[in-house]
Amino acid sequence: MKNSRRDFLQKLAVSAATIPFLPYDAFANAELRPVPSAQGPTLRVALMGLGYYASLVADAIQSCKRVKITGLISGTPAKLADWGSKYSVPEASRYNYENFDRIKDNPDIDAVYVITPNALHHDQVIRVANAGKHAICEKPMALNAAEGQEMIDACANAGVKLLVGYRMHFEPKTVEVVRMRAAGEFGAIKFFQGQCGFRIGDPTQWRLDKDLAGGGAMMDIGIYAINGSRYMIGEEPVWVTAQETKTDQVKFKEGVDETILFQLGFPSGAVASCLSTYNMNYLDRFFLVGEKGFAEMQPSTGYGPIKGRTNKGELTQPHVTHQTLQMDAMAGIIFNDDTPPVPVDGQEALKDLKIIDAIYRACATGTKQELNLG
Repeated sequence: MKNSRRDFLQKLAVSAATIPFLPYDAFANAELRPVPSAQGPTLRVALMGLGYYASLVADAIQSCKRVKITGLISGTPAKLADWGSKYSVPEASRYNYENFDRIKDNPDIDAVYVITPNALHHDQVIRVANAGKHAICEKPMALNAAEGQEMIDACANAGVKLLVGYRMHFEPKTVEVVRMRAAGEFGAIKFFQGQCGFRIGDPTQWRLDKDLAGGGAMMDIGIYAINGSRYMIGEEPVWVTAQETKTDQVKFKEGVDETILFQLGFPSGAVASCLSTYNMNYLDRFFLVGEKGFAEMQPSTGYGPIKGRTNKGELTQPHVTHQTLQMDAMAGIIFNDDTPPVPVDGQEALKDLKIIDAIYRACATGTKQELNLG
């Protein structure tokens, strides 16, 4: 059944620009805050892949000021009917994976949010771009950097924007820590620690299928530590080392990582030590230390509320549903060319993919991998 499901999903993925990137050193001269949901055009979004996370996004959009669900894409007719009724999406704006290219002729859809298994992102985003619609893609953006670059190129050639679902880039406590670091309140940054993991359940789920997930815990939860190390330290890493541990060869088959420890080095001399795992609970913590202060967040990347403190005291910014903030901000990025507190474009995602590629190489070879993220 597992193989048939995989084959079915892969058949659905048959093949048919980016926003300007704000470099980290520009943060020192930028006001860091979530992009305001100023009045403007409503972003009309089609959701692709109507699973659990899409349900969270859909619910969050109901509280958005600038976003509305106007399309649905799924391979399950019952979901299209149920979601269509719940969110008032007419039948003419409901599609399956074989015919969604027809969104090209639907003026009520501005963008498509791709929330499908990782292996499907590449072809689906390219098809969205070819249909002339902006693409929002869940992370990781692709299975590897080569695929990610092709997605970036396709969106650029089509004249549409490619955004990635980095919801933490708009989370108020996270944004405040980034602001404090950029303002020099922690002094020169020395060390970051990111711990991301949980014990995964159902062994037949797509996240444990290499053909659909592209890996294991690293692709799902480890990417938070990778991305977090970059925006917390405020630099791009120049090398990575990594070590893989696997205790369950049945659940975690070849090419599906269970636990990876990895270390990143940065130009200033700052270092990061991170853990990505599918075999331990209670791991959702970021810790940043500089010469003059520190920041600790735990939980650091969960759906919320995020909790944190610095050497100056507890972080007290109010919790707002992450996906609501993300989607309203993305409306501003698409329509107004707003600059987000931390980039969420395809180039940002490509850098994470390059690091993931290097981590897997480091695990396979046991050698330090040099990074050139540009």
